[in-house]
Amino acid sequence: MQQQAVEHLDVLTKTGLKTGVSRPRGDVHRDGDYHRAVHVWVFAERTQELLLQRRASCKDSWPDLWDISSAGHISAGDSSLITARRELEEELGVILPKDAFELIFIFLQHSVINDGKYINNEFNDVYLVTTLDPIPLEAFALQESEVSAVKYISYEEYKRLLVKEDSDYVPYDVNGQYGQLFDVIEKRYKENTVARSLTLQKQISRYAPVSLSAELSGLSDLDREALGFVVKAATVMDEIFLLQSWYSNPALRDWLKEHGDTSELNKLKWSYYQINKSPWSSLDEDVAFLTTADSAIRLFSNATRTVRDWKGVEYRAAFPQLKPVGANFYPPDMDKMEFDLWKDSLEKDEQKEATGFFSVIKRHSEFILDSQQSDNKSSSHDLYITPYSEEYQSLLAKAADLLHKAGDITNSPSLKRLLHSKADAFLSNNYYDSDIAWLELDSKLDVTIGPYETYEDKLFGYKATFEAYIGIRDDEATDQLKLFGDNLQLLEQNLPMDSAYKSKDVKAAPIRVIQLLYNAGDVKGPQTLAFNLPNDERIVKDRGSSMVMLKNVSEAKFKHILLPIAAACVAEEQQEHVDFESFFTHTICHECCHGIGPHTITLPNGEKSTVRLELQEFYSALEEAKADIVGLWALRFLISQDLLSESLLKSMYVSFLAGCVRSVRFGLEEAHGKGQALQFNWLYEKGAFVWNSEGTISVDFTKIEGAVESLSSEILTIQAKGDKEAAGLLLQKYCLLTEPLKVALKKLENIQVPVDVTPTFPIASNILQ
Repeated sequence: MQQQAVEHLDVLTKTGLKTGVSRPRGDVHRDGDYHRAVHVWVFAERTQELLLQRRASCKDSWPDLWDISSAGHISAGDSSLITARRELEEELGVILPKDAFELIFIFLQHSVINDGKYINNEFNDVYLVTTLDPIPLEAFALQESEVSAVKYISYEEYKRLLVKEDSDYVPYDVNGQYGQLFDVIEKRYKENTVARSLTLQKQISRYAPVSLSAELSGLSDLDREALGFVVKAATVMDEIFLLQSWYSNPALRDWLKEHGDTSELNKLKWSYYQINKSPWSSLDEDVAFLTTADSAIRLFSNATRTVRDWKGVEYRAAFPQLKPVGANFYPPDMDKMEFDLWKDSLEKDEQKEATGFFSVIKRHSEFILDSQQSDNKSSSHDLYITPYSEEYQSLLAKAADLLHKAGDITNSPSLKRLLHSKADAFLSNNYYDSDIAWLELDSKLDVTIGPYETYEDKLFGYKATFEAYIGIRDDEATDQLKLFGDNLQLLEQNLPMDSAYKSKDVKAAPIRVIQLLYNAGDVKGPQTLAFNLPNDERIVKDRGSSMVMLKNVSEAKFKHILLPIAAACVAEEQQEHVDFESFFTHTICHECCHGIGPHTITLPNGEKSTVRLELQEFYSALEEAKADIVGLWALRFLISQDLLSESLLKSMYVSFLAGCVRSVRFGLEEAHGKGQALQFNWLYEKGAFVWNSEGTISVDFTKIEGAVESLSSEILTIQAKGDKEAAGLLLQKYCLLTEPLKVALKKLENIQVPVDVTPTFPIASNILQ
C-alpha cells in the first residue's frame, strides 16, 4: 500500500507574513503555528441560499458537522486562489474558472479543540462563488474522505443557527469577523435602489460633460483617410486596457452595456462605468461602486457531472470590492515577497523582463488547472513571464493591421514611420524604435498609441497600460513654447540640489500642443492635461523625452472647474490673478520638469539604478509632485532671467493654489492627488499658503518662493539618493487632508463644482458609426 505524502504548511508570523519555514500539518496544529487556509462559499442568488457540506466522520476537526461549502489548507508553496479552485473541485467535483471566485475578506481564526491537541491559528481567505440558481445536488461528486453530504440553506436561517450555536454546525462568531459574510450578501440583495440611484447620480455629476473637437481643415485628404484607421486602432487600446485592469472587466463592460436601457439604475451604472472603465471609482480612492451582483452572468456547462435537463452552472463574473494593487499584471494572490524571491532566482536579463514595462506575470499552476494538464512543470517556481505581444496577441494583431493601413495611406513621412514601427512593436514587443519615431513625429495629425503609463500597477509601478491620444497639432501654440525646451539645460544647472546630482546633458523635450479629437485606453476618470513620454529610461537618457499638451482639455477644465474653485476657495482680493495663461504655462512647465532632475542614479554602493526602480510604489506620487513644484520654481527662475514676463509672477502662484485644490479632489489614492496634497501641506506649513478666517486661502508672496525652493530641494535629493524610506516618510507626513483642504473640499461639494470633465468626441463618433 502506497504511503500518502505528509502535507506541509507554510508557517506565518502573527501578522500573516511568510517566515520562510514550512512544517508538517500535524505539527502546525499541535504547536499552534500561524498558517493559511481558504474558505469557499457557494451562494445561489435566486434562492438566497448558501451551500453547506457535512464533514466526513473521519476528520480530525469537527467530524460530522455542517460547514463551509468547501475549505482547505494552503499547502506550502501553493497559492490562495489556486487552492480555492482545487478544493472546490476535489471536495465537490465543481470545476470553475478563476473569474467565478471573489475574495470577500480575510478572517483570522483562533480555536482550540480535541482537549487542547488541535490548536488552530489560521488566516482564512474567504471566497464567494455566486451562482444564479442552486446547483442540483446530484451534480456534485463528493470526496468521501472529506465530505459525507451537501445541502442548501437560506443564508438568514444559517446565520440564526450559528447565533444560537446549534450543535450540528461548526461554530463561527457571526457577531465578530465572520459576520462579514452575511453583511456582504445582505448589502447586495437588500439594497435601496432609489438611494443607490441618487448616489450614482451624485458621483456622475462630479464630471462636467464637454464636447472636444478640432479643426480638420489643415489635414491633407490622405491624412483624413488615415485618421479613420488610427481611430479604429485606438478603440482596440480600450479592449486591452479593460483586460489589464481586471480579468472579468471586459465581461462586466459588455453586460452593463447590454442592460443599460433596462432601468434607470442600470443606465446610471453604465454611465459611471464608462467614465471609470472599471467597477472602481477613480474619484473615491478606488472604492467599488458596483458589486459582483451587478456583473455578467456566464455559463460553464461542464463545471460538474451532467444532470438531465440542466444546462450547467450559471455564475456571476466576480471582481473584488478592493481594487487589486497589482491590477491584472500579476496573479491576484501573489505578494511582493513571492515576486522578489522568484525574481532573485532569475538570470539578469530575465529579471529585467520581469520588472519591465511590457510583460505580465502568471502562474504555471493556473495554466495547468485551466488546461486540465498534469503537473509536469520544469521550473521550481510557480511564476513565469509572458510578454504583452503574446498575452494580448489577437487584439494587438488587429491594432497593428489598422496602423499599417493608416501608414500606407498617409503622405507625412514621420507619421508613416511612426505608424508602421508602432504596428511592428505591437507584434515584436520591442518598442524602442517606435518610441524614437514618436519623438521625431512632425505631422499635423498627432498620434500617441501604445503601452506607456504605469499608474495602474500600484504593487511595483512596473507595468505599462495601453492608451491612445489622437489630435491635430496647434502650430501657433507649439511655436510659442519653444522657450521651455531651449532652456532645459539651464534649468538643470540651477536646480536647488547638490551639483553632484545634476546632469550635464539634459535633452530638451520638444513640446507639441494639440487639440484632442479622441482618446482611448487608460484615460479613465480625471482627464490628463498633458503627458511627457516615453517612460523608457534608456531613451530618456539617449534622446530625451517629448511632451504633448492638450489645449482644448486645459481650456475646458479651466472654464468648468478652476474658475469656480477660485471663486469659492481663493481670497477675494487674489481671485483676479487666476488666469488661463498662467494655468496653461505651469502645465507646460510641469511636463518639462519630468525631463530634468534625477532619472538614472548612482546608489551609495556605486551601483547604477533608476529613481523608478528604487522608489517603487512611491515613485509616481513623488515624480508628479516634483514636476509640479519644480515647475513652479522653474517659472520663477525663467522670470528672473527675463525669459518670461514679470506679469506672470502673482498669477502663477495663485493659479497654482487653485490647481492644488482641484487635484486633491482626485483623491489621495491617485498619484497626482497625493503629489498635490504633499505640496499644499508643505507650503501651508511654511506659511506660503495662508488660511483666512472666512475659510478662503491666499498666497503670501513674501514666503512662497522660499517654500517652493525648499520642497523642490527635498524631493530632488530623495530622488537623487534613491531613498525609498525618506520618500515614504515624506508622503506619510504630508499626504493628509488637513483642515484647510477639508474645508475647501466641503465648500466645493456644497456648491457642486465639477471635479473633472468627461469628454465626448464628435469627429471620432462619426468615424466609428
